[in-house]
Amino acid sequence: MAMNIFMCSVQLSREKARAIVNGAVAQAREAGLPPLTLVVLDGGGHVVVAEREDGCAPLRFPVAQGKAYAALGMGIASGIIGERNTERPAFLASVAAASNGHCVPVAGGVPILDAQQCVIGAVGVSGASSEEDQQVAIAGIKAADLNWGLVPGGEEN
Repeated sequence: MAMNIFMCSVQLSREKARAIVNGAVAQAREAGLPPLTLVVLDGGGHVVVAEREDGCAPLRFPVAQGKAYAALGMGIASGIIGERNTERPAFLASVAAASNGHCVPVAGGVPILDAQQCVIGAVGVSGASSEEDQQVAIAGIKAADLNWGLVPGGEEN
């Protein structure tokens, strides 16, 4: 017998996460990129959808998840974290330790934003160049009719 329970609030549905992955993969195939691994996290850092294309190496999943987790955890794109802290290795090491090694500060992780520019999730992509990974993540978010941003006040849609 099913029990009555309180439902959790969902700000990033499985359907929207699936649309992100589908849109990102379509963009990657159109661009002729190598096989990718894509991870969509909700606002709590939980995997909503993950997909590994045929031919991806095993470490692509934790890298994609780490890029998404970095973007989610810091509230800016994962590549921005790396760029801003190239001369602060102690900070990056501290973030890596605080996240149990789950933070990958390399381009390819992009925050998903709501209409008020609040982070509701993140996408991480691994498999092509870091810049191509980031562009694929953005294309996926756009395909799902959601908002994205690299850094507040910067390029975003």
